[in-house]
Amino acid sequence: RMILKMRHLRKSILYQINPSTKWGEKRMTRSQKISYCAVFTALAMIFSYVEAILPINFGVPGMKLGLANLVIVAGLYYLNEKDVLIISVTRILLMGLLFGNGMSLIYSLTGGMLSYLIMILMKEKTNLSVLVISISGGITHNIGQLIAASLVVSNFHIFYYFPALLIAGTITGLLIGIVSERILKILKPNFFD
Repeated sequence: RMILKMRHLRKSILYQINPSTKWGEKRMTRSQKISYCAVFTALAMIFSYVEAILPINFGVPGMKLGLANLVIVAGLYYLNEKDVLIISVTRILLMGLLFGNGMSLIYSLTGGMLSYLIMILMKEKTNLSVLVISISGGITHNIGQLIAASLVVSNFHIFYYFPALLIAGTITGLLIGIVSERILKILKPNFFD
């Protein structure tokens, strides 16, 4: 009987410990994961809405700061890849349906998915900083949107915007990366307590 109780206790302890984390850290329960994903999605939507109502003109049509990417970049370090993808797609779809149109939805999905893919690959395969990953996300988001725009309008002359969007993606990615690094330093030690 004692051995059976010990085995059961051992299994329950092993179930709570995630092998990919440090010894003793608990894995999130399903309800915690859903709650965190909902909070991250709501934050991303709030940042997108704030950005949509603020009249900031960067000189190039369609250029934005990308405040919602704060949530995505931070999510890369708090949640698993699948959850971050769900947050990103949900935010893009809901914001596109609530405040956008079909074209903005296509551009946002293309840019967002390419950006997500590159940031995940860079985070997993390299040891680069949050800053570099955020900058690459900003640049590839603009590249994805340019590709979508060129396919939609069937005109590849739209790539003349690329130098301006490259500079903009670098600057906005840098700003988002700086803020994301600060957020990660503040929240990381006790986020899951």
